[in-house]
Formats: sequence, structure tokens, C-alpha cells
Amino acid sequence: MFYKFLITIVVVTLTIGCSTVEKFVYRPNINQGNYLIPDDVSKICIGMTEQEVTYILGVPMLKDLFGANTWFYVFRQQLGYMGWTQEILTLNFDRNGVLNNIENTKNISDSHKE
Repeated sequence: MFYKFLITIVVVTLTIGCSTVEKFVYRPNINQGNYLIPDDVSKICIGMTEQEVTYILGVPMLKDLFGANTWFYVFRQQLGYMGWTQEILTLNFDRNGVLNNIENTKNISDSHKE
């Protein structure tokens, strides 16, 4: 009798992991790339040098390989069962290493404020 009870508990425990209810099983949040704090993004302004930008935001995820002095800060996030969100901050520098253009998709400086 004890063995039947023990086998039943083992079988139930093993089948719980095979749930067909999608949101029953925990799914962790997935963060990838450069997580930028909105306050730090708001500190960046035209006329800053590459060193100043690196000090505030850190190293970019991608630098343009063709010599255009463009830096990309990319952040992707998936919260549990929700879809992916992506935010891209693109910074363009002139030949002297001075910031001359800021392109902020999804407005990183405002999207995380609650």
C-alpha cells in the first residue's frame, strides 16, 4: 500500500512539469544588451566627447565597422510570457570624436519611468 502511494506521488510530481497550461510554469525575465538608466541617457548631449559618453553610458554594444563613428546601445527585454521589446540608442560622432547626433528609438529616457 505504501509503495502504491509513493509511486502515485512520484508520477504526479513528474507530470506537473509537463503542464499544458502555458502560464502555469514560471518563465524568467530575459534581459540582453546595454541596460541604460533613463537618468544617464538624459545626461548625454550634443558636443560631448567619446570619453565623456563612455564614462556615463559605458561601452557600446556595437561600433560601426566602416568608420562612420556611430555607436549603438541596444537593449532587448522579454518579461515572462510577453513579447520582446527592443530599445536602440544611436550616437554619431564627428572626426574629432565629438557627439553630433543622438537618435533614441522608443525614447529610453522616458520608457522606464513609472
